Amino acid sequence: MSSRTYHVPQGGLPPQTDLLSGRAVFTTAYAVIPGNVQRDIVTSYLPHWDNTRVWVLARPLSGFAETFSHYLMDIAPAGGSEKPEPDENAEGVLFVVGGQVTLKLAGKETELKAGGFAYVPPGREWSLRNRGTAPTQLHWIRKLYQRVPGLADPEPIVAHEGSIAPVPMPDTEGRWATTRFVDPADMRHDMHVNIVTLEPGGTIPFMETHVMEHGLYVLEGKAVYRLNRDWVEVEAGDYMWLRAFCPQACYAGGPGRFRYLLYKDVNRHMNLRQGAPLV
Repeated sequence: MSSRTYHVPQGGLPPQTDLLSGRAVFTTAYAVIPGNVQRDIVTSYLPHWDNTRVWVLARPLSGFAETFSHYLMDIAPAGGSEKPEPDENAEGVLFVVGGQVTLKLAGKETELKAGGFAYVPPGREWSLRNRGTAPTQLHWIRKLYQRVPGLADPEPIVAHEGSIAPVPMPDTEGRWATTRFVDPADMRHDMHVNIVTLEPGGTIPFMETHVMEHGLYVLEGKAVYRLNRDWVEVEAGDYMWLRAFCPQACYAGGPGRFRYLLYKDVNRHMNLRQGAPLV
């Protein structure tokens, strides 16, 4: 596969001469948060994080994300955290799209650059620090881990996209492929964060309608997505939330590849007791 690129948020503010209209959409079935609305004035800050700002792209909310939160972190030089995760039951995935950062996990330090991936199991101590001279941008996806009797917690994973061969989807001649950081057959994992790549003209050729909730961040390229009953154009930097069972399909418009970071919840029974622990 040719060299990979990763969209990095620009922040700032648009000029006063810009029109107010845009592509942002929020419905009960899906939401689209375009990259050009991820501006300085909508960032948040987190306790125990130094020199770091956050675009919160998804959070558990009535009528919105139910199983996860998705942060886009912008970490200035010397920024980071020695106490990043406040919830001992939360697991996390980190994916770096710009700069580099030092991750300390399971007693080992690793330098993560663009394309770097880490899975942090629940209850593990970890820290993150930007020791470089330029800002670092990374995605941080959090989920409450659903333990199952007889299954151990997953182990930490540190990897790089470049070291993992994408798996072509059947009968697509390689036009649609998935980079998987976790073995799909490993039942210890209750969420997957993958990278999906569609070559120009490639399609998801049917209206997927399934129980998995999705968060999608477009890393590269552009496409037209069919979400519920609407056709929506998306490009690098855009974020999509898809509710469980939201019909979805896609056509990659080119001229380059269309790639996105994909979250989904997997491998667990459905909760039959509202408000009770998930098992």
